[in-house]
Amino acid sequence: MRLQRALCSGLLAMLLAASAQHALAGPNLENGRQAYRKCVACHSLEKDAHRTGPSLFGLWNRKAGTADGFGRYSGALKSSGIRWNEEALDRWLENPQQMVPGNRMVFPGIEDGSERKDLIAFLKAATAQDGKPSATLGMREQKPLNLKGLGENNQVTSIAHCEDTFEITTAAGETHQFWEFNVRLKSDTSENGPYPGKPVIIPAGMRGDRVSVVFAGPAEISPFIQNRCEK
Repeated sequence: MRLQRALCSGLLAMLLAASAQHALAGPNLENGRQAYRKCVACHSLEKDAHRTGPSLFGLWNRKAGTADGFGRYSGALKSSGIRWNEEALDRWLENPQQMVPGNRMVFPGIEDGSERKDLIAFLKAATAQDGKPSATLGMREQKPLNLKGLGENNQVTSIAHCEDTFEITTAAGETHQFWEFNVRLKSDTSENGPYPGKPVIIPAGMRGDRVSVVFAGPAEISPFIQNRCEK
């Protein structure tokens, strides 16, 4: 029994010492860079490169809900009065909905305080406005697909609709039929979007039965689609 108590006490002391050592060591930027991979699907580090969420470029001390060129903020976040510093980001990353109820961020949060600390340190360095420090930290972000550079197999020349079917013809002369529910009509007005009047088709599923047709702007969508059921 005494041996068991001694072993348990020794183990507890080691855990406490390790925890204290980590706290004194300060944040680990490499660990923070790895943690950022949880964010990269929705947030870029490049200026004006907005995704589902706003670009994080220039994040530090910026008022919440004010990134230039991003218009999808919730009213809750815009009226929160938050400025993004260490304390605010730590609370936000732990539980976004608890900090600002009704915001649109679907990320559930990071429970591990050490991981949050490392991520915050990485973000402070990688979102600075002087140069591109993210490159020096080894973070290579995936660039958006340039839809202007797609070949004839992806360039759409006509779209016909009849009953529950879309017929999509490409510049390669091929016509593909899809159930209307499996065709996503989208627009991309960015510099990476398709040329005006020249939509493109790209796969949207693993089975080959779902596609996205991307237009240069929403006003192009309805006029481009022909009703082939008319007699």
